[in-house]
Amino acid sequence: MDKKTQTRLYGWLRKQSSHGRRWIGLSILCGLGQGSLMVAQAWLLATLLHGFIMAGIRPEQQIPLFIALLLVTLGKALLAYGREVTSFKAGAAVRQTIRALVLTRLSRLGPAYIQRRPAGSWASLLLEQIENMQDFFSRYLPQMAIAVFIPVLILVAVFPINWAAGIILLGTAPLIPLFMILVGVGAADANRRNFHALARLSGHFLDRLKGLRTLQLFMRTQAEGKEIEEASEDFRVRTMEVLRLAFLSTAVLEFFAALSVALVAVYFGFSYIDHLNFGSYGVKVTLFTGLFVLFLAPEFYAPLRELGAHYHAKAQAIGAAEQLLEFLEAEVAEPASGNQPFAATRPIRVEARGLEVLSAEGKVLVGPLDFTLAPGSRTALVGVSGAGKSSLVNALLGFAPYRGELKVDGQELASLDMSQWRLSLGWLSQNPQLFHASLRDNLLLARPTASDRELEEALKGAQAWEFAREKGLDYPLGDQAGGLSVGQAQRLALARTLLKSTQLMVLDEPTASLDRLSERAIMASLEQAMADQTLLMITHRLDQLSTMDQILVLADGNLVEQGHYHTLSEGQGPFAQLLSQRAGGSLDD
Repeated sequence: MDKKTQTRLYGWLRKQSSHGRRWIGLSILCGLGQGSLMVAQAWLLATLLHGFIMAGIRPEQQIPLFIALLLVTLGKALLAYGREVTSFKAGAAVRQTIRALVLTRLSRLGPAYIQRRPAGSWASLLLEQIENMQDFFSRYLPQMAIAVFIPVLILVAVFPINWAAGIILLGTAPLIPLFMILVGVGAADANRRNFHALARLSGHFLDRLKGLRTLQLFMRTQAEGKEIEEASEDFRVRTMEVLRLAFLSTAVLEFFAALSVALVAVYFGFSYIDHLNFGSYGVKVTLFTGLFVLFLAPEFYAPLRELGAHYHAKAQAIGAAEQLLEFLEAEVAEPASGNQPFAATRPIRVEARGLEVLSAEGKVLVGPLDFTLAPGSRTALVGVSGAGKSSLVNALLGFAPYRGELKVDGQELASLDMSQWRLSLGWLSQNPQLFHASLRDNLLLARPTASDRELEEALKGAQAWEFAREKGLDYPLGDQAGGLSVGQAQRLALARTLLKSTQLMVLDEPTASLDRLSERAIMASLEQAMADQTLLMITHRLDQLSTMDQILVLADGNLVEQGHYHTLSEGQGPFAQLLSQRAGGSLDD
């Protein structure tokens, strides 16, 4: 990673710290209070020991100083606790804001964009990478201010009583940040490579875990296990590289801090045996002076050492920020969402004129298209795999950007409030998503206020009541509809769709995983449920097409034919060719 990129990423991280400014400020104040009490504690200890050893003062004569020392020690402990609490809250506040930025961006881009990357990669971005910024905001940034203030405070306390010791402290102080920077130069690159490896490993592992049954059937479990092992080993090596740099940084800083303290101790040692007679403004070095400075010397370097120990947190945060900022600032076409209200009380009319559906990079996926879905009509969308059916549906659902006109009830779709538009939509995909919850909770997503009686009617309409009654509405589903067969999961999702009151129904192979008997029953239920709705259905079942009002045939992103089943089947166009290719009963998906 070049220095310009690091500077840009660091600037972005500093800008995000404003979301936790209050807590960061309180953490700094607690640290500064600790530093002030530390100087007072050193003065009290040096005074007590000088009195006992040199002046022969009895302990009972120093009770006020003992009480003051106790209060100062308790004050330091309380400030240390307060610093820990405020530091954590500072990091938590910033992480929450960054995570909200990512989720908002994902929400705007929509599922069509999200599906381009493995789920594990998004999980790594939202969880591990943002979590790894915690120490930067909670430790590193507050410590930067503390590492400046406390050494200055100690120098102010030391120089009036011994200028030589002050010069030693001042002269050796730059060694720690110098070596901290030298060691940290490669840390950002190591962390960046580590996060890339983690994202690849997360996506790779989750995809193989979801497809374990397929891998077993094709006898590929050992081969894929070997690939996961290699990816894990790559991640282990990169993680150890980061840890090696972190430990090296700590060891170097500890070495120079110990060396600097030793120089101060040697100076006072030679002063006490009269080999050095400078530094105390012409007076003899006292025991109080030596103790006071030696108590403060380790504390002079402690903030710098702590900053160095947290320097890897900066490198870690910069490495994590690269992918985050790349995602947040990527120039991609977002699905348009206006603020114009929309409410439909009758079947919706859809009109497309010169419609072009775009990818996130602005590439034309489908179009230009011209078609109309009349209110209450039934339209089938057919075509081979890759023809553009899903892209067109994504645009209609508000999940893909487009050019041209796409009007619903005379209003441009891009100008509508998407949350209100989707209230009028019913949607059932070929691979419906059921969540890790009960049957009841999955159904209530469509209508939270539905009664058990309404749930039962929807389940009966989807031919799902028999197994739902046997399992019970409170039956818990596992991840990815665990506990249900593919057909049962699809029927449950269909029941959820039927439960929602809509004016436009969009179906993607609603009976793909069902047998012929269940298919006929469900299609009959759909006919009844959608009597007062506009329907757009992606289908490959030939016996479903004859009942449609019109058929739209897509090929290579273009609308090559449209019309009624009988008209298209008797012609010599693309639809008739599809019929002849799949005379057995379904179109190739």
